[in-house]
Amino acid sequence: MMKLAITGKGGVGKTTLAALLVQHLAEEGKRVIAIDADPDANLGLALGLSGTKDIVPIAEMESLISERTGSKPGVYGTYFKLNPKVDDLPEKLWLEKGNIRLMVMGGVKKGGSGCACPENTLLKTLISHLIFFRDDVVVMDMEAGIEHLGRGTASAMDMFIVVVEPGKRSIETAERIQVLARDIGLQNIVVVGNKIRGPNDEEVIRQSLTGMEVIGFLPYDEALVEADLKGDPAPVAYSETVRVILERIRDVS
Repeated sequence: MMKLAITGKGGVGKTTLAALLVQHLAEEGKRVIAIDADPDANLGLALGLSGTKDIVPIAEMESLISERTGSKPGVYGTYFKLNPKVDDLPEKLWLEKGNIRLMVMGGVKKGGSGCACPENTLLKTLISHLIFFRDDVVVMDMEAGIEHLGRGTASAMDMFIVVVEPGKRSIETAERIQVLARDIGLQNIVVVGNKIRGPNDEEVIRQSLTGMEVIGFLPYDEALVEADLKGDPAPVAYSETVRVILERIRDVS
């Protein structure tokens, strides 16, 4: 089963692409675990799932983190379990609708703490479990980086899909993600262009990111942009475009 990570600069439409892929795969009859690993969590809204506003991100579940890691909430510098039990958590924590199972991870702490804190340890262990031990398709909506993944977990992903719009900052972010990913041995990194107004925009992306394969483009559409800005469900208006992107994903992976 495919394990896909969607990343890119904030605002480029990665959550929209993640939602479109999840919807299409679910309609194919696949069981899909949709992981919202972006601190600005809105994948559930993009999928049109009800009850998402009531979801507490796992990174903020202090009692659960304390129970599973043996840590004390708010106290750092103490010992905690580096391999907490997580195999029973998905069914307890995901929001399920049809073939879609949504899990909201919350933000990974950065800076000097790195991953050496109970929250990060629980998140990374849980994500590893979903990738290595679940027979479901996994689509993970990430922030611009690979902080949610350890080296081994990241290498288990079938593909990193970087969403890029035709703009300098978006392209620079894609280049940084490529460097970060290859630093830990990841090679299967591809690009999907978004908010494309015509052939010139496609050419800008292709020429700027010659080191990554471009597997598809989504056109600029006010309805898609508006839905992304408002956190509304992604319009299912590009089923053929998404189908072609999925075919390319399957070919490349």
